[in-house]
Amino acid sequence: MLLKTALLSLLAVSLAVIAPAQGRKGGGQPVQPIQQVKPGLYMVAGAGANSEIRVTPDGLIVVDGKLAGEQNYNDLMAQIKSVSSQPVKFLIVTHHHADHTGNNDRFLAAGVQVLGHENLKKNLETYRANPVPAPPSMTYAGAETTVRLGGVAVEVHHFGRAHTSGDSVVYFPDLKTVVVSDVVTTGATGPLADYAGGGSFLEWSQVLDSILKLDWDACIPGNGGVLTKADVQAYKAKIDTFVARAKEAVAKGVAPDQLMAQIKTDDLGFTPRAPDPAAFYAELKK
Repeated sequence: MLLKTALLSLLAVSLAVIAPAQGRKGGGQPVQPIQQVKPGLYMVAGAGANSEIRVTPDGLIVVDGKLAGEQNYNDLMAQIKSVSSQPVKFLIVTHHHADHTGNNDRFLAAGVQVLGHENLKKNLETYRANPVPAPPSMTYAGAETTVRLGGVAVEVHHFGRAHTSGDSVVYFPDLKTVVVSDVVTTGATGPLADYAGGGSFLEWSQVLDSILKLDWDACIPGNGGVLTKADVQAYKAKIDTFVARAKEAVAKGVAPDQLMAQIKTDDLGFTPRAPDPAAFYAELKK
């Protein structure tokens, strides 16, 4: 009986530990304390990708809404309410992956307009996730659109294929700040070209070029802290080096299934990822 009681107690403790992790849909860090990037612009890390909050007199514009989960959503909203009592009016989602779009349904249920590129919406139709994020209520088809609220203009740019085919870059011109999502990664985590979602290593550099042409002094990546223009320029140089080496490997006849292993990356500080190396190989062969 004592053994049974001990086992039941251990099980209860285990479930108490597991439950919060399940609520965060993938574990990792929970929602982190909100921090100011510029006056009127804040960032919340954790529980998926960075989320950004632009405060205006008429409401809030949020970029990316974390991994799916009521706890993640509630914790994010609690952090937002700690700096503004204004309602969220727009959620801009930067691409279809669930660490950015996981709570689309909760924002929509709260009456928020959710905006993404039309390719993001298309990618959700074939996205293998459980649950599949809800599609945006608003899409834009071309290279850019603008969200206007409370005298603030927020530019949303689609510069082409990089991490996915539906990447949006969010630019706050009055604050000289750009949100680039996973077009720029930080630390040892290398850039990932999601070819199933329309990504492209070959076109990635062009997207970074377009970002660098904007007038900004602060860059917020999908994860990690704020970057400088020099950081992004250095990142682009590494992408260029990686792609040049990949082209050389293909020219030398390296087989598709050996491509990623044959490209030297130990001097780059990260290891680029291509879950579908055959698609990357085919792109290089064109």
